Amino acid sequence: MEIFKIVGLGLIAAILSVVLRNQKPEISLQISIVTGLIIFIFIAARLTYVIEVLNLVARKIDVDLVYITTIFKIVGIAYVAEFGAQICRDAGESAIASKIEFAGKVLIMVLAVPILVAALNLLVKLMP
Repeated sequence: MEIFKIVGLGLIAAILSVVLRNQKPEISLQISIVTGLIIFIFIAARLTYVIEVLNLVARKIDVDLVYITTIFKIVGIAYVAEFGAQICRDAGESAIASKIEFAGKVLIMVLAVPILVAALNLLVKLMP
């Protein structure tokens, strides 16, 4: 199972990072970043299946693909912003991490506006 590979990689990297933190803190940080990237890439490859299935379902129920694409972008922004913020926190840069999270939230709000407008228009049409 894939989760065992991910957890195993994470545990090995964590042990190496802790052992090297006092002697070589820069290598410890690099281990953390590279491990995070490997896990992120490993999981991102698995997401293509989910995206394909959701696109198929959206076509079958005749949902505008613009909305589905926007939702995928929102989820992607959330994951990437969280990942970047965690890397910054691992490096001891919590102020930068907070700015990354803020930027992610603003970008999500910008992308969500068309969906909110469409929902409000639908609500107005349903009202007598």
